[in-house]
Amino acid sequence: MRNLRDVELDGKRVLMRVDFNVPMDKQGNILDDGKMRGALPTIEYVLAHNGKLILMSHLGRPKGKPDPKYSLKGLAPHLKDLLNGAAVSFAEDCIGSEVEEKVNNMKPGEVLLLENLRFRAGEEENDPDFSRQLATLGDIYINDAFGTAHRAHSSTVGVAEYLSAYAGFLMEAEVNMLKSVVESPERPRMAILGGAKVADKLGIIENLLEKMDIILIGGGMANTFLKAQGKNVGKSLLEKDLLNEASRLLDKAEQKKVRLLLPVDVVITGEISADAAATVVGVDKVPDDMMIVDIGPRTIDIYREEINQAKTIIWNGPMGVYEYEQFARGSKEITRAMANAAAVSVIGGGDSAVIAHDLMLEDKITHISTGGGATLEFLEGIKLPGVAACGY
Repeated sequence: MRNLRDVELDGKRVLMRVDFNVPMDKQGNILDDGKMRGALPTIEYVLAHNGKLILMSHLGRPKGKPDPKYSLKGLAPHLKDLLNGAAVSFAEDCIGSEVEEKVNNMKPGEVLLLENLRFRAGEEENDPDFSRQLATLGDIYINDAFGTAHRAHSSTVGVAEYLSAYAGFLMEAEVNMLKSVVESPERPRMAILGGAKVADKLGIIENLLEKMDIILIGGGMANTFLKAQGKNVGKSLLEKDLLNEASRLLDKAEQKKVRLLLPVDVVITGEISADAAATVVGVDKVPDDMMIVDIGPRTIDIYREEINQAKTIIWNGPMGVYEYEQFARGSKEITRAMANAAAVSVIGGGDSAVIAHDLMLEDKITHISTGGGATLEFLEGIKLPGVAACGY
């Protein structure tokens, strides 16, 4: 990708796409500022080189019109604190004459945070006129929002039609790390895949069967594979239309000599609620009126042992309904095993990253992606529009 270090920033207006789509409570308090912190190295580099930094991001899904609960205004004070009191101001819109005036009055080393891009329908439509108006705010464009790199929106692709585009340090680190664990990992190479649906991970499994030595399956998606093996899964989440596909992937794994492991025991319940009872049974003994909600203790032990032997590990998707404590053990133990493993370990964003954060184990994981959807598509081998726009 085009390297930010080779760009002259002194006095330049630097239009930078960040991913400040942070979780917030109903009072507008930030619950996890990890994405903001992830952008700090690029932000600080621009400011240290006397750039005038204009930041643009989205927050939530406001459906193309202003919605106060999705405003970025409340993030400006926190960003100022993260930057140790640097000059940070806020624009009430992301385009228009008032925004242009604020940009024209900026001094080197100052930051202007624009209002939520998705308050304008043109952002998600990659509207050329909206892209052009954004581009007029800057002399140089930087994309440091890997989490939105799989979206061909105005702020990720459209602006690059008008300005020279460069990858920020976070974008660069994400791509380099994911590329290394997929294309040149140290063996044994392992992928751990969970989450609700096989459909979301079909392409990933297909791609990783060419690159991994072992794949551990958990979460709701394991049910479809278990059913394809002839197991009864009761009233568990099941994708009946993908049973043949699951069988094909199991056969392909065998042909490729990739060990694809499924749970040998599971946690079951009659309902998903905070006070629901949890019972452990073997995968051959799931009653018709019960559902699978986590991997069981024997499976945890097996998976932990495999993780201990791996040298490269990629994980995406929880092992169960981790939102409830009695169904969260599998996801937590997998996270702890990864944190203790003598391996290059990568968590592919999303719920798996939340679990690592909740257990305060982020520092023991080699890399936690800010991606989510972007990470999944990268692992699937799909070309990401926002990355391509930076010359990758």
